[in-house]
Amino acid sequence: MNKVVLVGCGNVGMSYAYCIVNGDTKVDELVLIDINTKKAEGEALDLLHASSCSKRKISIKAGDYSDCADADIVCIAAGRNQDVGETRLDLIHKNLEVFQSIILEINKTSFNGIYLIATNPLDIMTYVTMRLSNFPAYKVIGSGTTLDTARLRFLISEHLEINPKNIHAYVIGEHGDSEMIPWSVARIGLNGVDKYLNKSTKHQMLKDVRNSAYEIIKKKGNTAYGIGMCLKNITVAIFDNANTIFTASTYIEKFKCSVGYPVIINRNGVRGYTELNLTADEKEEFKHSLNVIRSMIKEINI
Repeated sequence: MNKVVLVGCGNVGMSYAYCIVNGDTKVDELVLIDINTKKAEGEALDLLHASSCSKRKISIKAGDYSDCADADIVCIAAGRNQDVGETRLDLIHKNLEVFQSIILEINKTSFNGIYLIATNPLDIMTYVTMRLSNFPAYKVIGSGTTLDTARLRFLISEHLEINPKNIHAYVIGEHGDSEMIPWSVARIGLNGVDKYLNKSTKHQMLKDVRNSAYEIIKKKGNTAYGIGMCLKNITVAIFDNANTIFTASTYIEKFKCSVGYPVIINRNGVRGYTELNLTADEKEEFKHSLNVIRSMIKEINI
């Protein structure tokens, strides 16, 4: 039995939950927890009705933190949303208190599965989860720059009219304004991207990726569907023991912080990471992003 407990039934959490119900994820049981218990109950009932049309039978209910005891994955999507004009890092003090209360409750159970984090500022909250839970780094996974990478591949796909599955390019670093694209290791099929994209186009794509969330929030108030799909794909990799590479966020000792980087994910969590051969300029960009994350970690002093 594969069990997922979702903490936080807002837009992101419910997009993830719907992706689980609608996709072939091998999830047998889904439990919803929210500070608004009536909302969790209503969402569970709505999903149950949807599940009658899905490929896989799944048990769905609203629950409480005791349900975490035998969970394989606890996904935390709770916290304050990013308001118009706010950066993801502006959310840090708003969401730190939320996480302290959530993880305190989970610590009272025998939960020994994998944490999957979706709350911003993503890299900071991933680090906070690791510290507060006292879990090993490989069992605490943030969505990292998986969504940013998906956005980049979409932009390249649209520009070149090539299937995004044949585009091998990453966004790494902070899930935020300092994220960067290591173009030197990006590939379209087996060819380097310089064969297809000029400097101006690459610069615009980085700008568009960084600004995507701001544009969506300005127009509809939140981002949800993209991150829901990314969380679902990570869940699939875990339950399939797939050894799939994602630019997820996890604590990497070499970098002294949790950061979006190409890591290999399977049933046990993060198996390891793939080393990137960056240029000197790219190393400086990545170093800057690491320093942004480290400075925030230092500020919260956990």
